[in-house]
Amino acid sequence: MYLSKIELFGFKSFANKVRIKFDKGLTAIVGPNGCGKTNIVDAMRWVLGEQKSSLLRSSKMENIIFNGSKNLKPLNLTEVSLTIENTRNVLPIEYTEVTVTRRLYRNGESEFLLNQVSCRLKDILDLFTDTGMGSDAYSVIELKMIEEIISNKSEERLKLFEEAAGVNRYKQRRKQTFKLLDSTSQDLSRVDDVLSEKSETASEKS
Repeated sequence: MYLSKIELFGFKSFANKVRIKFDKGLTAIVGPNGCGKTNIVDAMRWVLGEQKSSLLRSSKMENIIFNGSKNLKPLNLTEVSLTIENTRNVLPIEYTEVTVTRRLYRNGESEFLLNQVSCRLKDILDLFTDTGMGSDAYSVIELKMIEEIISNKSEERLKLFEEAAGVNRYKQRRKQTFKLLDSTSQDLSRVDDVLSEKSETASEKS
């Protein structure tokens, strides 16, 4: 599995549609300060489901939409697509090429698409769990994040190790199972209460 292409439109400094292709092996993006290199990393994290605008270096999420310049008007939406080669079936999906798209409108509305089909944020997060690729996974790391990883609490570093080891998927399933068991237990308690009330009513009538 590897990232083969990223397409950006209206994301931060990318007013026009930009397509960047990646070949197998090492790809380097170079350029002067302020040309948008870090914005590409932010775009990758955003399309993979990042919900905290502060981690995208913005005060609010709407600010990631191109806000205009001397020669260009502000845009009303931003769209980013990642295309991933899945020939080794690392992603739990039948497609050998997977494209994830995220759109955000200036009015706050947003949408996710998986191979051009509308889906939920949860579907995207579940798809990339334990693959090493995600908004908070070890595969998308900015320079400043290296210092944060070193200086952060051991619990934060543990999350990265667990992602790399592939145990997060099972931890999520365990959490969901316990929630379901708790909900079932509450339902059974309510049933017991109803049966008890029925029994008391029947006793009073007799």
